Amino acid sequence: MRVLTKAYLSRSRLLLWAKYSASSVIATVVSQVAFALCYWFGTAAIVASLVAWVSGVVPNYVLNRRWTWGRSGQKLPYTIIVVGSAIIAAVVTSVTDHLVQPLESHLWKTALVTGSYLGTYAVLFIVKFVLFDRLVFARTGAAPAEARTPVATSSS
Repeated sequence: MRVLTKAYLSRSRLLLWAKYSASSVIATVVSQVAFALCYWFGTAAIVASLVAWVSGVVPNYVLNRRWTWGRSGQKLPYTIIVVGSAIIAAVVTSVTDHLVQPLESHLWKTALVTGSYLGTYAVLFIVKFVLFDRLVFARTGAAPAEARTPVATSSS
């Protein structure tokens, strides 16, 4: 029975990871397009980061709450995590924007600064999963599945 429980937990964790990944891809596409368009049309990197964050945070929360974890999460930890991520992205894109200013090609500047925005969220992807799973959408008061599942013992 214990092996079956571990296999089930592994499958359920993989499904959770897949749903989180899909939700993140959708939010990333929305925010990347918003960032690239804003930056391409001359918006400062820090403002483009803010617009992109606002564009992606809504679908990310809704998809994670309703589809990935299937329950409402704690809003304060969620807010701290996503605002912290936005601040990190704004700093990284602003620094990148400063570094690419000597380039003459606007296309290359846009590609590099937009890439730094994507790279920031790629690095934060796993960190955010763990924080969302353990803090934001954690089941409160529930014992781990292994603790609830009786383990069969032989009487020989």
